[in-house]
Amino acid sequence: MKRRMTLRLLGIFVAAFFALPLAQAQSVEEFYAGKDITLYIGFSPGGGYDTYGRLVARHIGKHIPGNPTIIPVNMEGAGSLRLANWLYNAAPTDGTAIGAVNRGIPFEPMLGNRKFAQFDPTNFTWLGSANNETSICASWERTGITKIEQLYEQELFVGGTGPSADDHVFPTLVSGVLGLKMRLVTGYAGGNDVDFAMERGELDGRCGWSWSSVKSTRNTWLENGNINILLQLALQKAPDLPDVPLIMDLAQTEEDRQILRLFLLRLVLGRPYIGPPDIPDDRANALRSAFDQMLEDPQFIGEAARSRLEISPVTGEEAQRLVEEAYATPRTLVDRAHGLVN
Repeated sequence: MKRRMTLRLLGIFVAAFFALPLAQAQSVEEFYAGKDITLYIGFSPGGGYDTYGRLVARHIGKHIPGNPTIIPVNMEGAGSLRLANWLYNAAPTDGTAIGAVNRGIPFEPMLGNRKFAQFDPTNFTWLGSANNETSICASWERTGITKIEQLYEQELFVGGTGPSADDHVFPTLVSGVLGLKMRLVTGYAGGNDVDFAMERGELDGRCGWSWSSVKSTRNTWLENGNINILLQLALQKAPDLPDVPLIMDLAQTEEDRQILRLFLLRLVLGRPYIGPPDIPDDRANALRSAFDQMLEDPQFIGEAARSRLEISPVTGEEAQRLVEEAYATPRTLVDRAHGLVN
């Protein structure tokens, strides 16, 4: 009996040993042929991240060897922190799961809720971003607030989607650093939900709102004068917002400027796409290459233009370097920045 068991185990070991080189020799094209890749979107349907994510899902598959089918799935929760934790700790690592998360996610372990950010952002597989971003703070017309200076005296109720999202972080930041009066109402499932709450009078405005999203999904509000653009959040002014104040110009001290810059680095990431750690190198490289090729695809660019979606590419390598730069910030500065928004 023992001899038969030993021979059986030996047979299994030998079979596995000889099968290993065959598995390792499988090309990226052979692996992906006939497979599905799930693109998880960390927000509810209808908002900017969802709009960009579904555009990516429609085009990236043809640039991946084997032409897998890309299936977009919404996994909202805590400003996409739920999705980031899942990608890092539970998602398959074979290259069949990727995610669209908010640009604040890589900074959450440093500047956000450190207890609930269960990941090291430098270990994600960074695919890149379709654009870098300028964000804005805006008020609804009924408030009578048309200039940012009014917020030194008058309070503005704004909506947020979760701890790591721009529309949660920036209202807290401008209040703490600049002394502006913004009251944050958080917990909305996505940006679309914040917009509807603002429209029906539940909120006065929104801060940390992607300018590209405003133009692509709420252009009629701009045309009708429903919203007033009070402040732009970026390292440099957007070309089409020349008369809107820049947050960096309102800083009073050099340390305040450094703190603002640390938070504004996230905007360069735009709308990042990541995969879990430990995706095999050849598949990770194929996904990054496919992302870059997609951003130069005339069909992708044409559909983005028709949908008024800005495309200003950030490669996966650039995103990785940006995250590493942020995590090289001196600890004393990080601790003060963390204390401002928590």
